[in-house]
Amino acid sequence: MKFKKIAVTALAIGLSSATLAQSIGKPEDQIRWRQSVMQTLGWSMGRIKANIEGAYNKDQVIQAANTIQALANSGSGALFAPGTDKGKGWHETEVKPELFTNTAKLREVGSAYNKEANELAKVAAAGDAAAVKTQFGNLGKACKACHDEFRKEQK
Repeated sequence: MKFKKIAVTALAIGLSSATLAQSIGKPEDQIRWRQSVMQTLGWSMGRIKANIEGAYNKDQVIQAANTIQALANSGSGALFAPGTDKGKGWHETEVKPELFTNTAKLREVGSAYNKEANELAKVAAAGDAAAVKTQFGNLGKACKACHDEFRKEQK
């Protein structure tokens, strides 16, 4: 599923909290937890996409958008602690080592993701399907920017 590839950005926002992450689990735990966050983001993005392309259910869209917003603001970026660029959670990590060294670009794409996720929740609450479709596209672009920069190609 295309939206399974949700941006690493959502998790990278809290990178400065790496010390906290080191105290909350082993590297393989952190990788598994962040992969779980990505799966939840993918599921939520898929729910919105299905509503945009099919019968629009405002409540479902609001629920999914709020989930995306909550994850974007959760501080789960702390799960990108040093040493978690290699290893296995549920599967091998797809994070490029550059995520840990290019902090300026990480802040840029992370901030864009956070902004677009917050805006999507606001737009979804208003109930305008066309506006949600537009904002969903903006969020998708923010996700893609992080994937392009910091995610390994999938095999």
